[in-house]
Amino acid sequence: MISGTAGQLQNGPASSGAALGRKLGYGLLYIILILVAVLQVLPLVWLLFFSLKNNQEVFNLPPFSLPMDPKWANYSKVWSAGNINVYFLNSVWVTVLATALTVILASLVTYAVTRMKWKGSSFVLGLFMVAMMIPVHSTLIPLFSVYNKIGLTDHPLSLIFSYVAFNMPITIMILLGFYYALPREVEEAAVIDGCSVNRMFAQIVFPMTSSVLATTAIINMIYNWNEFIFVNTFISSDIYKTLTVGVQNFIGQYTTDWGAIGATLMISILPILITFLFLSDKIVEGIAAGSVKG
Repeated sequence: MISGTAGQLQNGPASSGAALGRKLGYGLLYIILILVAVLQVLPLVWLLFFSLKNNQEVFNLPPFSLPMDPKWANYSKVWSAGNINVYFLNSVWVTVLATALTVILASLVTYAVTRMKWKGSSFVLGLFMVAMMIPVHSTLIPLFSVYNKIGLTDHPLSLIFSYVAFNMPITIMILLGFYYALPREVEEAAVIDGCSVNRMFAQIVFPMTSSVLATTAIINMIYNWNEFIFVNTFISSDIYKTLTVGVQNFIGQYTTDWGAIGATLMISILPILITFLFLSDKIVEGIAAGSVKG
């Protein structure tokens, strides 16, 4: 009895000290995370204030100071007079179409490589993985030459083909772990019931991968929406330009409308920001699901 009481007295301070250490550790972690979150939000706050100022306020006031007279007209000006409405719609449909094609084609390739036995599957997968190491800038001249010969320069298809080609490797890499982890018993049962390969993929495998598909779709959307190099190289007509290139309309030889540029950047950020806020849990779920094999 005495020895048991002594043991409790010895364990009591140790356990309370460990609990206190855990609380301090969590408190320090939360403080660090809050500071990181604030640092992430500050550029958005600065851009919002920037978009509501005129040129004089941009250069004469501190960066995070509120504008003396908020210029909400900057948003209406860039939307109508600056053709941002056209650029915005171009960004939307090009991004959606390229993302959908990339996700579907990458799913087909990954299914064929991981779930079907055929000669050369490892070689094909290796080719896609090697493509990840090719710098984008090194392909601009060859791609421009090819598109020029087949009549796709200054055409939205040049953007869609380029986005799909360069996003396929990273999309396949994300899908690989999830497809390897799929139980083969489901496919075997479907084959016994007389299910064809095409039907098995469309009705069984493809729906089972919805979480990781959401992850790849969001990653593709962010890349396609923010892409600048291909648009600036292949597109010259205003009717096909996207938001990333359209911001240059407010940069003149002698004067630059900085408030309009800020408003354009704010408009371009909002769709991706809203999408990420609503679907961020899908990104974590998809990455976690694709990181475990077996």
